[in-house]
Amino acid sequence: MAPVAVTRACTGCGACLLTCPERAVRPHGRPLVVLADRCTGCLECVEVCPADAVVETGRPPRRPAGGAP
Repeated sequence: MAPVAVTRACTGCGACLLTCPERAVRPHGRPLVVLADRCTGCLECVEVCPADAVVETGRPPRRPAGGAP
């Protein structure tokens, strides 16, 4: 599970998809899906969602490639 999840409140507007720097949000109908292996937990998607449909899950983020141990 990713550090964020898209709930059923998702309208499919794509704001989170366009904002994600890791391209972790993918179209898969509605709600959109977050790929856990790509999400770094930056929360940019949470901030831009006009429907408040993207929420934190409490899961730790993955480390970005080349990140400190």
